[in-house]
Amino acid sequence: MRFVVVTGMSGGGKRTAMKMLEDIGFYCVDNLPIPLIDKFVELIATPNSEIQKVALGLDVRADQNFADASRALKNLRENGYIYDIVFMDASDATLVKRYKESRRIHPLAVAPDNRIEDGIRRERKILEEIKSEADYVFDTSNLLTRTLKEELDKIFVTGGSYNSLLVNILSFGFKNGIPADADMVFDVRFLPNPFYIDELKHLTGKDKAVRDYVMSFDEAGTFLNKLVDMLEFLIPSYVKEGKHQLVIAIGCTGGQHRSVTLANELYDRMKNKGDYGLSVDHRDTKD
Repeated sequence: MRFVVVTGMSGGGKRTAMKMLEDIGFYCVDNLPIPLIDKFVELIATPNSEIQKVALGLDVRADQNFADASRALKNLRENGYIYDIVFMDASDATLVKRYKESRRIHPLAVAPDNRIEDGIRRERKILEEIKSEADYVFDTSNLLTRTLKEELDKIFVTGGSYNSLLVNILSFGFKNGIPADADMVFDVRFLPNPFYIDELKHLTGKDKAVRDYVMSFDEAGTFLNKLVDMLEFLIPSYVKEGKHQLVIAIGCTGGQHRSVTLANELYDRMKNKGDYGLSVDHRDTKD
């Protein structure tokens, strides 16, 4: 039996992950009362059970002591049950934004203020131990739904290795603001702008004509060579330190031509370089 425990920060994407696991054949049970955890596992683990893949969702609730859930999981392991822990996380700023958009109150926010930030801080402290024990940690701050699905499929369907670091290369336009979740920002406005060439103006860096124009300048190739060299040095250290997501933002004026071209070129150069997940996205392209 494949047994997976899905937990994490409220608003971190636990329910989305559970739905994806359900789609690939897992029997999913969410928010089971803590005293029933061991009984539930004993029941589904019987030799004649037709259920072979189970996902159990656990989250912090104001009316339950999460330490009891941790003890229940440890007891299961001591009794010979094997399970994986998937921890869904996101930055504090992302969690606050999601709560404000949904107009929900954080389960650990205390009246009368019900401050989301206070609830998040309390929850992080409570979940500190189980996060340290997690087999898989997903930071969904800037993680596309399709990327999460691909990673879960890789782990629980195809049996592929888990990429503990997900690197997202993101093109953007400075006129629309620097991405708030960017870890590194690179300005490529030093290159000639295709916007001022009539036949290229209404195209993007996804088009061959724009790509050929941008890459015709020696500075573009030199920039990429130096950037790849730096990232090859940095990424293994990020993996070693337990970083789960790295957003590399490449910006030009409008986010249509130069940044898109160089983001795609960087992706092509790095996609087979190391043991980490890699994706490329274009925030400000018209299409």
